Amino acid sequence: MSKDKNPRRVADNEAMAKTRMLRTSPQKLNLVAAMIRGKKVSSALTDLTFSKKRIADDVKKCLQSAIANAENNHNLDVDELVVAEAYVGKNLTMKRGRPRARGRFGKIVKPFSELTILVRQVEEQA
Repeated sequence: MSKDKNPRRVADNEAMAKTRMLRTSPQKLNLVAAMIRGKKVSSALTDLTFSKKRIADDVKKCLQSAIANAENNHNLDVDELVVAEAYVGKNLTMKRGRPRARGRFGKIVKPFSELTILVRQVEEQA
């Protein structure tokens, strides 16, 4: 009497992790995501560890989650994982303001982003 299991959204050799409500603009987050696209996960983790960008810690946490999903949920080999995709999307924007001279109002927008990382197992070329 139970429902059928949902089909997988990614292929058998892939795993995914998504982080929502990251407090940075999508443009700034995309700079960090572009830094890890197409790299092996060990190299990507090293790059994120030593990056000077504030948001790199959150991207690293999302990448570690994708690696853990690949290892624990999908039985993939961690040493053969590559960051196949890392894409960024918009989330909500908080609107704030500040009074300015001559009765005007300065608009302050505080954007949020979301990040999706897809890791894929690729066999080593011998």
